[in-house]
Amino acid sequence: MPAGTTRTERDLIGLGIIVAAIILFVATGSAALTRLARHLLFGEAAVDTLLINALLLNVALIIFGWRRYVDLTREIAARRMAEMAALQLADTDSLTGLLNRRSLGAILPRLIATAAENRGCLAAILIDLDRFKRANDSHGHQVGDAVLIECARRVREMLPKDAALARLGGDEYAALVPFARGVDAIAQAEHIAARIGTAIAMPVECGEHTISVTASIGIACNPAYAGAPFGDAADTLMRHADVAMYQAKKAGRNRHCWFNPSMEAAMLARSALEQAIRHGVKSGEFRPHYEKQIDLATGAIAGLEMLARWHSPERGLIGPDVFVPIAEEIGVMPELSEALIRQALIDARDWAPHLTLAINISPVQLRDPWFAQRLLKLLIEARMPPNRIDIEITEACLTENLPMVRSLVTSLRNQGVRISLDDFGHSASSLAHLRALPFDRIKIDRNFITSLGKSHDSAAVVKAIGSLGRGMALPITAEGIETPEILAELRKLGAFMGQGHIYGLPMNADDLRRDLAERDLLAQPPLAQTCEDQDRHRA
Repeated sequence: MPAGTTRTERDLIGLGIIVAAIILFVATGSAALTRLARHLLFGEAAVDTLLINALLLNVALIIFGWRRYVDLTREIAARRMAEMAALQLADTDSLTGLLNRRSLGAILPRLIATAAENRGCLAAILIDLDRFKRANDSHGHQVGDAVLIECARRVREMLPKDAALARLGGDEYAALVPFARGVDAIAQAEHIAARIGTAIAMPVECGEHTISVTASIGIACNPAYAGAPFGDAADTLMRHADVAMYQAKKAGRNRHCWFNPSMEAAMLARSALEQAIRHGVKSGEFRPHYEKQIDLATGAIAGLEMLARWHSPERGLIGPDVFVPIAEEIGVMPELSEALIRQALIDARDWAPHLTLAINISPVQLRDPWFAQRLLKLLIEARMPPNRIDIEITEACLTENLPMVRSLVTSLRNQGVRISLDDFGHSASSLAHLRALPFDRIKIDRNFITSLGKSHDSAAVVKAIGSLGRGMALPITAEGIETPEILAELRKLGAFMGQGHIYGLPMNADDLRRDLAERDLLAQPPLAQTCEDQDRHRA
């Protein structure tokens, strides 16, 4: 039996006891009180003690019953309020007071059904705050919560009164806006989305902090009378809005985007690519290739740079510009890079001892405070001298977390690893970075090299960097040497080490080994073989 029913019955029983006691009080009270008054005033016949006791008992029952009835009524009221509060918490977001994901999903089919009855349209507007996590991590969760609350208020003000607004979780909101038949839903929904984007982009004052965020907004419109079941239509509408929002982020953030079917095809292709990358990492489809680094003064090979390549059974050989951004987004870049570095160190053991191995480090790895220790562990496992390793850090990485990079660079240099500043000249703060960190080498941004002979400004920049390197005793590498004309122009501007397709395309480990063997640039005997012999001897 439900608890509410039991309480109701108890209330009725308590009330019945009170009513019965009152009836008995009325029935006995008149006679008993009359006789008591006559006895006290006129000394008439003695009072019936039994009747007086029954009267007192009736009074006690009335008082007890009434108090019990009041207590039960209060208890029921408190429980009802608690149940209402629990229901409200289940249906709303505790931070912003908006609907939550569950309640939005519950009302969405009903809104679609209503739109179908009225031959109208329902627009779903999905809103995601851009780079909110960075602001939240920098200023703390209290400031982050204040931003979420203020953004929710601003979005609510931009919506019609009959629109539903929910916080789906994190920094993501969803608005459902119904439009009546005959209304230009597309124009109206786009106008609302534009106003939402403008409102969110206004700075948020949080105490002593001023936070600025923007929003990527996806819009999808559902003609609910199209004939699809309401449940399926609801799922489709939200999925389309989510696809459009992702497209807005991909297009540069801080904008709104309408869904179209081609986006969903692109999203499915992207999802398939993500799954293929995850599988490829586990199955070892990513392998290192190597590009030669040449001393331009002698023409001799001075080192090799490791480049990642994906040997996909379905897609063929794929370059890093395709898979690296996705691998970073889906969180597999550290695992992928560590596997490539481990294999590259094994390959490099067979090279002549003077050949160095250059390794590019992604921004994701530089956020790992234990990266230096992981790299040194790999060097120990491969029995590779640290002074043969050249870690290349792009200037873009330095703007994200300079203290973390400084700690990493210091740790690696203390162990003998060399550090190069890659893409030098790309950033306006290039000179500041040279002063802030103890680099061992500069690599000129390839855009300056590829335009030599065509741009006087590029030649001036390369010449200036060459002079800077000589003044700071820093060797310089020029990458992107593609033609003899570029090479000739570069030689006029200073002494450099160079790399580029003029010296051959990047090679896999087997092809490189054969090439180095022809040049007599393998270890004698190969270090890998020596290490294997030592391991067998220990066993």
